[in-house]
Amino acid sequence: MGEAFKRYESWLADPVIDEATKEELRRIAGQTAEIEDRFYRDLSFGTGGLRGVIGAGTNRMNIYTVGRATQGLARYVKEQAAEQGKQPAVVIAHDSRFGSPQFAEEAALVLAANGVKAYLFESLRPTPELSFAVRHLGATGGIVITASHNPPEYNGYKVYASDGCQLVPDQAAKVTAWIGEVASLADVKKIGRQEAMEAGLLEIIGEAVDRAYIAAVTAAVPGGDEVRKAAGELKVVYTPLHGAGNVPVREALKAAGFTRVSVVKEQEQPDPRFSTVKSPNPEEREAFTLALQVAEQEGADILIGTDPDCDRMGAAVRDASGGFVLLTGNQSGAIMLHYLLSRYAAEGRLPEDGAVIKTIVTSELGAEIARRHGLKVFNTLTGFKYIGEKMTAFENNGGKPAFVFGYEESYGYLAGTYARDKDAVLASLLICEAAAWYKARGLSLHDVLQDIFREYGYYLESLESRTMKGKDGMERMAAIMDAWRGAPPAELAGIRVTGVLDYIQGIDGLPKENVLKYLLADGSWFCLRPSGTEPKIKLYFAVKGADRTDAEARLARLVEDVLAKVE
Repeated sequence: MGEAFKRYESWLADPVIDEATKEELRRIAGQTAEIEDRFYRDLSFGTGGLRGVIGAGTNRMNIYTVGRATQGLARYVKEQAAEQGKQPAVVIAHDSRFGSPQFAEEAALVLAANGVKAYLFESLRPTPELSFAVRHLGATGGIVITASHNPPEYNGYKVYASDGCQLVPDQAAKVTAWIGEVASLADVKKIGRQEAMEAGLLEIIGEAVDRAYIAAVTAAVPGGDEVRKAAGELKVVYTPLHGAGNVPVREALKAAGFTRVSVVKEQEQPDPRFSTVKSPNPEEREAFTLALQVAEQEGADILIGTDPDCDRMGAAVRDASGGFVLLTGNQSGAIMLHYLLSRYAAEGRLPEDGAVIKTIVTSELGAEIARRHGLKVFNTLTGFKYIGEKMTAFENNGGKPAFVFGYEESYGYLAGTYARDKDAVLASLLICEAAAWYKARGLSLHDVLQDIFREYGYYLESLESRTMKGKDGMERMAAIMDAWRGAPPAELAGIRVTGVLDYIQGIDGLPKENVLKYLLADGSWFCLRPSGTEPKIKLYFAVKGADRTDAEARLARLVEDVLAKVE
């Protein structure tokens, strides 16, 4: 523990560190494992920026790690602004987590001290609005303080480029290099809030950007008079899960004519403890427990929920028995894409050179729907930043092919080109619009999904995660990947493995990433990927069956066999 203990001692002696932080460190004196975990490394700046447990230490989220990262980012932003021939500026937003407002202001004041103008949102805002605002304000970059749907003890720091897209690996590597140049906390520059505002280096933003954002969202869906009329008949229950979605989601629905929207009161207000749920993650059924009760009481047609930074959306709809079923991310994506393309095709609005973008771990169902409508399909690595990167490539090519829809299995969706990140405000509006449209035709979204399965085949997917925290967990994940890479199985669940895609080698022009995908002879596939933002290794499974019974049996066999090999 030598190096970690040296860092611990240096923080206790550093005059830059405030007394409250030092007192927190004194309380762990003698706790070897705790000191090791807090100081064995600097909190790493990955392609998603920083993310970690809040607390004192180099491997924790605090004003000092945020300040150091921002000092490095300021150098990168100024370099980019010079290349673009404009003044450097960064937009900053935050969610409802512990420390988020303080971390956002710390970043703003460090940027200001370095001559970079900071546009700071007055209060919490959705992550996708930050992406929009970077483009809308012509900024050089953006920062959002969030840890998405991680547990309450986490926070994070995501960085965006001038196109409104999260940094991709080559950009993140440059920022990391500049951060590495910040030798000590004494090298972090910072000025006061009043001084920054008087110098024109800090501007508080809010309502004007909000209005422009909601207008952009509502313009990105098919809409029309028929939808507006149907919207008034749809009963919606919404939960923001204590996060940033409450105001913008309701504003977007209201603007589109949805008047029968109820919000789960216990989860309406921002709460950094996320006190009514085990995890504020719309991917998990438990997060919808309260909302499902409200939806039943009110006789709702659809239930929607968004995560704390409002970039992921989950939905539940009524099945043939009248009970609620949660849609998977793949299913919601397929329904929204089917609706979009059907509407545009019927109205002659499908672009001749249209494109849909999805990730390599997303179901092939959406791809089949897109191709049936004559659209091109592009695959990217996991992470919406790669979808955003592809969108910018289209934009730089004169808008060809024309982006129509992008999505990933982890509940992230985008239609329209106003942003470069997944948007749960847009997704909430789009899935409610689809529900209203089909309700007017006597169909539920569950009915629509069954029709899609009958037309394209019964696609079924599953995700298993194994949490592996701390240094030991990182080592264990590396060992699992090495084992599967070094000795790939010849068959899984009795089905021959016909191909292994090792994305660390670089495939189809994609960036190199530590992901393994196994293709099976029956069209099924399995993918193994360490998470880039959480201490987890993720296992993705996908099958296609003749019907539900067949697909469920295939999936169960595949999951059982793979998990036995991973454990």
